[in-house]
Amino acid sequence: MMNFATTNTEKAPALIAEDLCVGYMQGRETTRVAQDIRFKISKGQLVAIVGVNGIGKSTLLRTLAKIQPAISGRILMNGKSLDVFREGELAQVVSVVLTEPVPTRNLRVAELVSLGRQPYTNWIGRMAPEDLRKVTGSIETVGLSRLWSEKCHELSDGQLQKVMIARALAQDTDIMLLDEPTTHLDLYHKVQILKLLQRIAHESNKCILFTTHEIDMAIQLCDRILLLDNRENPFGDPCQLIEDKRFENLFPPGMVHFDPETGTFRIHK
Repeated sequence: MMNFATTNTEKAPALIAEDLCVGYMQGRETTRVAQDIRFKISKGQLVAIVGVNGIGKSTLLRTLAKIQPAISGRILMNGKSLDVFREGELAQVVSVVLTEPVPTRNLRVAELVSLGRQPYTNWIGRMAPEDLRKVTGSIETVGLSRLWSEKCHELSDGQLQKVMIARALAQDTDIMLLDEPTTHLDLYHKVQILKLLQRIAHESNKCILFTTHEIDMAIQLCDRILLLDNRENPFGDPCQLIEDKRFENLFPPGMVHFDPETGTFRIHK
């Protein structure tokens, strides 16, 4: 079997989900999208949420970000219940990169990244030298120093995604949540973005959790994977999930099958 991502030494969990159920509540009607979700993620780990379309990946991510409430269960961030975080306090613990179009594409790269410092600046948004250092460092980390003054609407999709990651980095949180960070990118730039996230997690000691359809890449690059399957929702090391045959029934039979030797999905011809 090929070598996949190595397992980091376990540390105190930064993000915990306990018996979590996510979905939507409208009046007295409750729609459960995914339930019985349990995991513990430490700082310094890159973790993917994978599963078929409509299984609840984005719903889970938005629930973890407190954009929508959980139906039941508990979420802990740095040992503290998500329910008790005030908005400004939560923004210093978790940063979020969603798939919605950027409403400020007319901003320059440095201006958009600077928005990540809002949880720390005063009410008029004046940045101190430390804020400027965070912004500069974040832009350098994602490799966009030469585009500092470029308008965001002039960037490629891959470059813009790096800017959004830099904004989350400038926010300087222990936990980063990203929804489909490789959407609309070609193969090269998908790999580039995911390897960037891996490097940030390992070198900056951040807990990074992202949703993705790039299951093959997640197996190779992630420290842990949460596989939403609407049954047991297994969570663990990619190699262990492969040994436990967790990927083999992810998709309906007949069109694709999982090859445990290579850690990839293959098309039935």
